[in-house]
Amino acid sequence: MFRESNYRATGGFPALFLFLAVGLGAFAVIVRVAQSGAYPPAVAITAAIVIALTVIGLSGLFVVNPGEAKVLVLFGDYKGTVKTAGFWWANPFLTKRSISLRVRNFETQKLKVNDSHANPIEIAAIVVWKVVETAEALFEVDDYVKYVQVQSESAVRTVAQSRPYDSHTEGEEALSTHTDIVAHALAEAMTARLSRAGVEVIEVRISHLAYSPEIAQAMLQRQQATAIIAARFKIVEGAVGMVENALEMLSKKGIVTLDEERKAQMVSNLLVVLCSERAASPVVNAGSIFG
Repeated sequence: MFRESNYRATGGFPALFLFLAVGLGAFAVIVRVAQSGAYPPAVAITAAIVIALTVIGLSGLFVVNPGEAKVLVLFGDYKGTVKTAGFWWANPFLTKRSISLRVRNFETQKLKVNDSHANPIEIAAIVVWKVVETAEALFEVDDYVKYVQVQSESAVRTVAQSRPYDSHTEGEEALSTHTDIVAHALAEAMTARLSRAGVEVIEVRISHLAYSPEIAQAMLQRQQATAIIAARFKIVEGAVGMVENALEMLSKKGIVTLDEERKAQMVSNLLVVLCSERAASPVVNAGSIFG
């Protein structure tokens, strides 16, 4: 397994001035030999070799831009990484491969999977990531960008299949309601898969979540029915409380004395009025309620 190491490159400007000085000096020697003819040919040959070596040395100069790194390889052997931005020089025979350290993001495809209740759903996520280990990114996987995309989609599938779209029991983690928990689970799943490629997952968020078109209408009706039942339950719960308070106040203040049968009738009438969807139509009883 490759581990990133720091390569101590030489400053580019001192190296540039040195090579230029040596190269110009060698060129001046060649000109002097050609003009005077008093020097043996070996002097001119040596100066020419120095110029050739100077040109080769100049090829070792390279620039590291902000937000990127240079990975240095010598004849297939990893030598280190330069992450500090600037103008540098290193062995001209080193291969210098650029790799971006900037934060990147992409959106996965809309994946069709079955949730934990076997309902087909569509899900997509936005992944924010960056390279933190350059050696692993370049040498542990073939194409780290494609690797991130494929493994991210695999993590989205796994998390989506382990949870329901909607929760039907208390405490159940659902994709649609527990978004922060699901996002954390996605980040953990992706981190486990992408750590081998030297990638850090910064953030994951669900960007699309819906039932598949073939069951969307049926699931919408179920959601509406669930909402209606929940609303009815709240209405009945509130009505019972109001009736209970009414009976307690009547008894406490001694306004009227009711037997069990009359209490039952009153409770029935109040519940009908309070739970009805339409406004109640009052009926005036002109006689005695006991008649």
